[in-house]
Amino acid sequence: MLTNRQLFQLHMGLPSMVNDPIEIVQAKGIYLIDSEGNKHIDLVSGVAVSNVGHLHPRVVDAIKKQLDDYMHVMVYGKFVHSPQVKLAAKLAENLPKSLNAVYFVNSGSEAIEGALKLAKRLTNRAELVHFRNAYHGGTAGALSLLGNETMKNAFRPLVPSTRMLDFNDFSQISQITSKTAAVIIEPIQAEAGIILPKQGYLQALRERCNQMGCILIFDEIQMGFGRTGKLFAFENFGVIPDIICLAKAMGGGMPIGAFISSKENMMAFTHNPELGHITTFGGHPVSCAASLAALELILEENLVTKADQNGKLFEEALLPHPAIKEIRRAGLMLGVEVAESIEIDQLMKAFKKNKLVVDQFLFHEKAFRIAPPLTISENEIRESIHLVIKSLDQVLNT
Repeated sequence: MLTNRQLFQLHMGLPSMVNDPIEIVQAKGIYLIDSEGNKHIDLVSGVAVSNVGHLHPRVVDAIKKQLDDYMHVMVYGKFVHSPQVKLAAKLAENLPKSLNAVYFVNSGSEAIEGALKLAKRLTNRAELVHFRNAYHGGTAGALSLLGNETMKNAFRPLVPSTRMLDFNDFSQISQITSKTAAVIIEPIQAEAGIILPKQGYLQALRERCNQMGCILIFDEIQMGFGRTGKLFAFENFGVIPDIICLAKAMGGGMPIGAFISSKENMMAFTHNPELGHITTFGGHPVSCAASLAALELILEENLVTKADQNGKLFEEALLPHPAIKEIRRAGLMLGVEVAESIEIDQLMKAFKKNKLVVDQFLFHEKAFRIAPPLTISENEIRESIHLVIKSLDQVLNT
């Protein structure tokens, strides 16, 4: 009989070649347990998904309870689903009044696709403005707005009428014109290595969009749900988008996404044509139940404030290390840039050897991310810091 590893190599469609994948048999809190009984510390939270940790009892209980009631029925608005409406109301309660209508989808890429369609429908325009080193997903529309030519050239032709600007370049904002349907931006660029906006930059974008009558879309798929020290990243900067896209941590480990705008804007999908945007599984009752439990947990346990406090602990402990060039941080999301002399591939091998799950950024070759579950304890932070420093020392001394 073939092993799971052999079946993995034979039958799994994969985006990259992995020589020695780890087989996970259990996950709880910040720890992943492999098939050989080893404990690994998850310092990336499944790429900002497991903000409330793995297998949190409140999320699991919510899933089990919903499973006892019903799973998929239909999600086109013909039926009222309690988990959907409760989650939508809780989200609206914690967002500005202009973001009060939630359209549920299955993933971040789908949230982006829906937001782009809504922007085009509202403006009757075609041009989409995006930013260099941005990542918005892998579907055709989202890929068209990817800020990296290498990753998308093989899949052209993509969606036409796109314009790429440089993040934080005030001089290029004038390229947003009356032909622009939407400007889509991560308020904090994630895959670029945690790049924060310059003071006043998002405000300038907001003002230009107002002047030109175009839609401002914030992609908070990776930075939402407490990761940055605020429930949503835009709250750090005092700028409200017309549409916000969410996913990843939204489901507490279950697949779900959403794009959110005003009820007036969202009604555009109901006519000319009717069913202007549809999804079979978007807002699945089980995923919505998990999402509501995760959101309530983040709010009730004040994980938002703790994120910033815990992020500081990592930053203050790691920044003095001679292998570290710079740390860029937003809450409990750190972009750790290493010195030029450090071979990042060797460092990643050291992390793996020391049972740390650490990931690189797509668009920054000399940096790695630290983004553990927001539920991480102080003792677990100390343990993690010890192992990160141990790994840095091993590479520095080779």
